[in-house]
Amino acid sequence: MSPCPSLASLTRLAFLTLPNYSLIAVSAAVEALRMANYVAGEEVYRWQVATLTGEPAQASGGLSLSPTVALRDAAFDVLFVCGGVDVRRALDRRTVDELRRLARRGLPLGALCTGTFALAEAGLLDGYRCAIHWENLAAIREEFAEISFAEDLFVIDRDRFTCTGGSAPLDLMGAFIEARLGRDAAERMSEQFVLERLRGGAEPQHPPLRHRGHGHPALEQAAALMTKTIGAPLAIAVIAARVGLSARQLERLFRLHVGMAPAEFSMALRLDHARELLRQSDLAVTAVGVACGFVSSAHFSSAYRRRFGHAPRAERAAVAPPRLAPLRPSPAPVS
Repeated sequence: MSPCPSLASLTRLAFLTLPNYSLIAVSAAVEALRMANYVAGEEVYRWQVATLTGEPAQASGGLSLSPTVALRDAAFDVLFVCGGVDVRRALDRRTVDELRRLARRGLPLGALCTGTFALAEAGLLDGYRCAIHWENLAAIREEFAEISFAEDLFVIDRDRFTCTGGSAPLDLMGAFIEARLGRDAAERMSEQFVLERLRGGAEPQHPPLRHRGHGHPALEQAAALMTKTIGAPLAIAVIAARVGLSARQLERLFRLHVGMAPAEFSMALRLDHARELLRQSDLAVTAVGVACGFVSSAHFSSAYRRRFGHAPRAERAAVAPPRLAPLRPSPAPVS
């Protein structure tokens, strides 16, 4: 395993853009570095956008970044793999082989948004703690049991730097900037972007509203319990007792603030989780049902049809095969 690099020493960054990458994630990182140079009054950071061929990749919004260089021509201290929608289709063997080659050289590697999947698929995150966009957490946790996926905004673990999408890469770059230029420079950078504050890596990603309990503390706790026990759902009476309420009180709060009964809310969570697994993993349909707490395939199918208007198998058939099976075996050793 490569030694842990000093954040302060990493001043040349390259961003390997995969097809359909998230433009906002890359832009947030690049703009943070640009603003750091501005507040420092000198060129502290340099960056390059890269692809394997040097031809610009198209982002999920249809735009491309220029200039783009071929990865083998880029000069960098750390490489960030930048993913977005449909990352499995965007990843090919050449990219995996190149990432493994860089890891053998001991170069630090990072990822933005779903780029974490590329590092995981290449076998370069085994034994690491890392972050990925919340929408992909369910599927990737099922596929890579040897990797610790956190719900944090970003994770710095030795020579791996992984981050969620959206604006979170700006917060990650803030950690780089603070290590090199100090806290004051990092805060001045964030102020230039009219941010209330820089967020720390350990702060949780904001889950979708349906997971949040709509601001009431007891509902927040109940929703969190339901989310954590999707694979083995708890009885509503048990959940109520754990948050210090009676089942009737919890029912009243859910109907008042969420507009549905707690059992309906729990079922919706499980089915939404199932939809993410069907779309983003290669788990068998029956295995998805089990992972979401359904003991009967027939019950899973009927509940799924009621919520989404079609059966789970139709959901799976609507997406392309999600991964290339030969990629994962035999990762190159990382020195």
